[in-house]
Amino acid sequence: MTSTEARPQRLIIGISGASGAVYGVRLLELLRDSPIETHLVVSKSALITVAHETGLSWSDLKPMASVCYSNQDIGAAIASGSYKTLGMIVAPCSMRSMSEIASGVTSTLLTRAADVILKERRRLALMVRETPLHRNHLRTMTELTELGAIIAPPVPAFYALPKTLDEMVDHSLGRVLDLFDIELGIVRRWRDDNPDAGHATP
Repeated sequence: MTSTEARPQRLIIGISGASGAVYGVRLLELLRDSPIETHLVVSKSALITVAHETGLSWSDLKPMASVCYSNQDIGAAIASGSYKTLGMIVAPCSMRSMSEIASGVTSTLLTRAADVILKERRRLALMVRETPLHRNHLRTMTELTELGAIIAPPVPAFYALPKTLDEMVDHSLGRVLDLFDIELGIVRRWRDDNPDAGHATP
């Protein structure tokens, strides 16, 4: 690549072991035909959840991403801050992965890559999946927010009037992609379809 060529827009996609594997899988599907270069890392427990919830295996996931990494490959490109990316989305994000990222004591490529995003002041969005939340969960989320991460639970947006579960998933992912200024046309935005909605009738 010469200095005049545009650098590819790289986005790291992490899938950890929380329920909600569909978010990570669908995110890869949505970005596959976009200009975004996706770099995928999946935790060991996530592979179990993906298989249970979607019927997909690691060999099914690999063709969906531009580049794939073993979660044990701590020497991978995305483990270094010198490797330029737009940031990282962890979809879904388990409490364990969230806690590792917050502590900075990382044991896998997924959490190391997230830690690198934080130290380089790039955008990190964590689609955390757990309920109810106890005090330590909430404190960890606060700590991560103070470090610069964005806690983005996949909360359904009923104002979009979704008719299917797929529409709900796509809307949640579209809103997270908004954080990276990535527009795929999958978000039904509030009052976009009714420009007069803000004007009261006398």
